[in-house]
Amino acid sequence: MPPKRKSAASTASSDLPAKRTRRGSSSAPPAKKPETEAPPTPAGEKRGRGRPRKNPEAAPPKPATPGPKRGRGRPPKDPADRATPKATPKITTPDGVRRGRGRPKKNPAPAAPNGVDGPSDSKDEQEQPAESESAVGEQDLEAARGGSGYWLMKAEPESRFEKGVDVKFSIDDLQAATEPEPWDGVRNVVARNHMRAMKKGDLAFFYHSNCKVPGIAGYMEIVQEHSPDESAFDPAHPYYDENSSRDNPKWSVVHVEFRRKFNNLITLNDLKSYATEGGPLENLQTLKQSRLSVSNVTPEQWEFIIGLADDQEKHREASEGDSKGDGYISASEDHGATSDHQEELGTGA
Repeated sequence: MPPKRKSAASTASSDLPAKRTRRGSSSAPPAKKPETEAPPTPAGEKRGRGRPRKNPEAAPPKPATPGPKRGRGRPPKDPADRATPKATPKITTPDGVRRGRGRPKKNPAPAAPNGVDGPSDSKDEQEQPAESESAVGEQDLEAARGGSGYWLMKAEPESRFEKGVDVKFSIDDLQAATEPEPWDGVRNVVARNHMRAMKKGDLAFFYHSNCKVPGIAGYMEIVQEHSPDESAFDPAHPYYDENSSRDNPKWSVVHVEFRRKFNNLITLNDLKSYATEGGPLENLQTLKQSRLSVSNVTPEQWEFIIGLADDQEKHREASEGDSKGDGYISASEDHGATSDHQEELGTGA
């Protein structure tokens, strides 16, 4: 029988290299890499976990740190520096006031004008924290006094009721008094400081305020220096202040007596007419701070206003037959009383 011929496919397959044996087959496993022996551990040293050191003999010993063992993290500062703290330079503003810590305010609130006083402000003044008598020093009182013994004090000559009590008090009421009158009800710190600065024998203009025609009606004398304001302790009084106590009085009074009533009222417009730039009343405090119930008057301003009153009285005596009736008539009626009333309304003690 003739031998079978091999097909082309079988001949080609015999020429290909043998297939790779699969893992797990019965063929011989691949050769393993030779294991590297671990370096010997020095005698007496405990071998730690992890990879052993390559050259333990070559590592030099760490130098011993003198003193206590140093911990991890930033080393502490020198104790000598703690004992002597560095002086921090003080930051001051151009006006000499020490600046506080932190970022300065962008828009600081504008300071309220000093000496604001009046019936509408009495409640706000009573809500301020109590201030003791010793809080105002001698230097502050002397500054409030202004080096003179002349003042201007406001009162309301027309009826106005507060908590059911009429607070009206005019120069006629003072003239009719049989004993010195306490000037009570002042609830403004600046006005109170002026009263505390008053001395016995000082003189004060009596100013009619919060009325149709405001102005100076006459003057009085300080006959008793400041003492605690008893009206602040009375809950039924219109100007009661719960923050004021007899142990720590916040408000003060002075006692006054009548001395003179002007025949003609020196009106607010009369005063303003002489308060222009360079005028004798340019710096009159009651015109600068119109709601301040007790203000300072310089000797020059006092003499000038007394001169006005004397001139008006002489003018009235010369033209007494042409008088328009009883009461106060200003020598400058053409200024207008209506504007006085509108500006002065709400400016009591």
